[in-house]
Amino acid sequence: MLAGDPSILQDLVRVKMPFGKYKDQLICQLPVAYLEWFARKGFPKGQLGILLETMYEIQLNGIAHLLIPFKQ
Repeated sequence: MLAGDPSILQDLVRVKMPFGKYKDQLICQLPVAYLEWFARKGFPKGQLGILLETMYEIQLNGIAHLLIPFKQ
């Protein structure tokens, strides 16, 4: 996923959740429990789903520090 489009890391720190309880919160700031819920229920289709799934994998693997340079 990341190998195909490295700009996805930038999107994780710039794109906001468009709906739900965490509307207007940056994807990179979503609680892990919310990402886990999507993992169980299914990620949305399209770019949002890709971002949520990528953020879930980043959290799952403990590599959120990779986003620090993109937050500046």
